[in-house]
This record gives sequence, structure tokens and C-alpha cells, in this order.
Amino acid sequence: MDCIFCKIILGDIPAKILKETSNSVSFLDAFPLAKGHVLVIPKNHHQKIQDMSHEENTDLFSLVHLMISKVDALTGATLVAVHNGKEAGQEVPHVHVHLVPRSANDSAGTIHSMFDSTLKLSESEIEELYKKLKI
Repeated sequence: MDCIFCKIILGDIPAKILKETSNSVSFLDAFPLAKGHVLVIPKNHHQKIQDMSHEENTDLFSLVHLMISKVDALTGATLVAVHNGKEAGQEVPHVHVHLVPRSANDSAGTIHSMFDSTLKLSESEIEELYKKLKI
């Protein structure tokens, strides 16, 4: 498999491993957006979160929960980001959670700054989406 994260898990590519569990691993991002940028990934290759088993998902986000306290201690604020699929901006097709320390001067902005404008929906469009997404 030609997945950089799978190669890190196999030990073929070196990484600064921070914590490893039975199903997940966290390490320093090799191309950090900020000092202390951490990635948390499942050991098994999955492109999207919904492809993971319940056990893998629980393990992954338990490790996120553990690591976020360490990352948050660096600046007092942490961006938690998952790009779930190529169209969502996922660059490596292997589930990964970014933990990026944030500060007032980092120029990263809010989630709304990632998009050109705020979407305006009609009441019928909102109702249609509500029906499709409600569980």
C-alpha cells in the first residue's frame, strides 16, 4: 500500500510517536501548521470515519481526548480538525485527526473563513435537509 500513514505505522517511515494504543497512534506532524501540531490516526487503513469499526472509532477518539490536553497546554487553545474524504480537503486518504495549537496571532481564522460566503437556504431547503439528516 502506498499510504504514508500506513508506512509510519509499519515503521518504514520514521515519526515522532507520542502515544500508541491497540488501535491508534499519535505523532508530531512532519509538516506542522503550528508548533506542537499532532496527528492521531487509526492503525488500520480507513479513508473515512464511517468506515471504521465502533471499537476503532472509540479508541481513536479516546486518544484524541488524551492528547488534546497536552496540545492545549501549549497555547491554551486547540483546533481539532478532520477532513473526511478528498472533497472535504483530505490530502492523505487515511483517517487522521489534526490537533493544532492556536493563538490569537496565528492568522488561521474561524471555520467560516474557509469558505467564500455564508450559505443562504430557504425554509423548504432547511426542512428537506432536516428530514434527510434526522435520526
